[in-house]
Amino acid sequence: MTSTGTPDDADHAVSPSAAALTTDAATAVLVDALESLRARLGALRLPLDVPGATHFREDLARATAQLDDYLLPRLRAERAPLLVVVGGSTGAGKSTLVNSLLGEQVTSPGVLRPTTRSPVLVHHPLDARWFGAERVLPGLARVATHGDVSGPSSGRDDDGRPTRTLRLVHSANLPQGLALLDAPDVDSVEEANRELAGQLLGAADLWLFVTTAARYADAVPWELLTTAASRRAQVALVLDRVDPGAEEVAGDLRRLMTEHGLADAALFVVPETGGAGDERMIDGLLPESAVGELATWLSGVGGDPDSRARVITATRDGVVDDLVRRTQALADAADAQQAADARLRGAVERHHAEALRQVEAATSDGALLRGEVLARWQDFIGTGEFFRSLEAGVGKVRDAVGRFFRGRPKEAPQVEQAIAHGLESVVLDGAEQAAERTYADWRDDVAGSTLLDGLELSRTAPNLRAEVAEAIRGWQGDVLALVREQGEGRRGTARALSFGVNALGVSLMVVVFASTAGLTGLEIGIAGGTAVAAQKILEAVFGDDAVRRLAAQAKERLTARVETVLRGQSARYTAQLDALGADRADGERLRESAREVADAARTERTGRERPADGLTRPWSGGLLRGAGTFRPPTGPDGVPRVAGSLAGRDTETPAPDEPPRPRLWQRWRRKDRP
Repeated sequence: MTSTGTPDDADHAVSPSAAALTTDAATAVLVDALESLRARLGALRLPLDVPGATHFREDLARATAQLDDYLLPRLRAERAPLLVVVGGSTGAGKSTLVNSLLGEQVTSPGVLRPTTRSPVLVHHPLDARWFGAERVLPGLARVATHGDVSGPSSGRDDDGRPTRTLRLVHSANLPQGLALLDAPDVDSVEEANRELAGQLLGAADLWLFVTTAARYADAVPWELLTTAASRRAQVALVLDRVDPGAEEVAGDLRRLMTEHGLADAALFVVPETGGAGDERMIDGLLPESAVGELATWLSGVGGDPDSRARVITATRDGVVDDLVRRTQALADAADAQQAADARLRGAVERHHAEALRQVEAATSDGALLRGEVLARWQDFIGTGEFFRSLEAGVGKVRDAVGRFFRGRPKEAPQVEQAIAHGLESVVLDGAEQAAERTYADWRDDVAGSTLLDGLELSRTAPNLRAEVAEAIRGWQGDVLALVREQGEGRRGTARALSFGVNALGVSLMVVVFASTAGLTGLEIGIAGGTAVAAQKILEAVFGDDAVRRLAAQAKERLTARVETVLRGQSARYTAQLDALGADRADGERLRESAREVADAARTERTGRERPADGLTRPWSGGLLRGAGTFRPPTGPDGVPRVAGSLAGRDTETPAPDEPPRPRLWQRWRRKDRP
């Protein structure tokens, strides 16, 4: 169908499925482009260990996760609540913070580390339908929970494997339009926890990253935060459990945020609680004064439609741009895979083609007409008498040939066997050299060396000798068939057959080994006139032209038989590549998909309605626990500015009716003022 909307969109065909997901034609085009890209990324394989392959495999997994866990579900459900994923370091107090913001126990803090449990997604009861399996995090199974979560899930199935489930909890204390997801530790010692935490953070509209004064400089969290900055994800940091007197920690964390591209991210400080009165924890919940600023900010972000849309579109745009960048890099990686595959196949082809050339040379230059072949041939033709007949003229040659066939046909099998043994040695030697050279090239190639592990590819296959012997017997049968066919096509059929098909076949084999084109033995001069005798025998029966044609045909069939054997040997190597499919990696098609996504995103952004910069309406949703105890900065007209834009850095004087902040917060803010 043709979309309706801006003129730029009119030329794009939009799939019915994409059009059904959104009323905006430009967004439907973007969904189509992203689905096409997802299909191509899903088909991409990066199996060869070329330089950087490990990084690009991880990048491919991240790109598909971006599409599956966040981008496509978000575009298919544009009006879904803002998903805030609460992640962070081990022991940072994520679950306690979530519970304290809600004023009830919805997720259980872990006592033992690592805490292996299902992540908990808390939503308003009226938002339940948004979190069906096909929308948010479609790869995780759902477990609905009504009320408190009494304890951590084991997180494992009956076989002991980590489960991938998402525990859904509804809470009326959460503003409608906002959802909080308590994720596992990003630096957990258990790999399954780390992987799941990364997956959940990648699916967030907003990262709420929790760390402590003791862990804020750890490397693992900053790797994730740097990734977030690179894709322009919306991030807020919470510095939890800060002891009085450690105000400089917040300043140092702000410095790290600036260094890692997060200068504009919001920063909230939650002091350590343990004193008396209003500053102590009650029923496992932090005091409202400790979470008031964060609760106010989150309520404003999630409860106000404009503010919520601003955060969602900012994160979504960052993911799209990051995905285009990743895809272009993956296209280069696909090209590298194709190049490595071609290089390895080239080594196989080159060395086995050289083996075939060696066999062709050895069966054309007379090298086989020595040793045992020569001795058996001389016994076969009776050398002295036969050559004296050659010198007496044509008539004597024909008489000698006639006497030869009538008197010595029983010797042909011995010559045929000697030829088979000699030819077998030549083919085996060529195949062995091809195997050794191919193995050496693959071993010295970073992409090929890992393919050799556990495989016996440095030598030819154990059954090769039997295979070569079978091929040679087949070729000798081909030669006899050529002789029969030639005899049946001439008037001298009876004479040829009376001479003996085997004897004529052996003679043709000798001629083949002396020349590729039926040249006379006198021109080659090999093995004391061996080829001369064979040539004369055949000419006496078939004539000069027929001999040349028969020799060429026999040579072609020998080459075909040997080539088939060598192709089977080379397939032992190419089969490893065929199974991996690196030759099907198509970088150009990925680049094409990246361009389509970039164009569609550009069109969609151009047609957006833009709200007033820096201003938003008062939030219409509910309030988290403690919200309102901290008043956000406002503009000259009294309208609140974008929530969180100055969080952690505000230098304005608090309003007279603003409740006192914790002593730590007051001291740090005074220190931050000019």
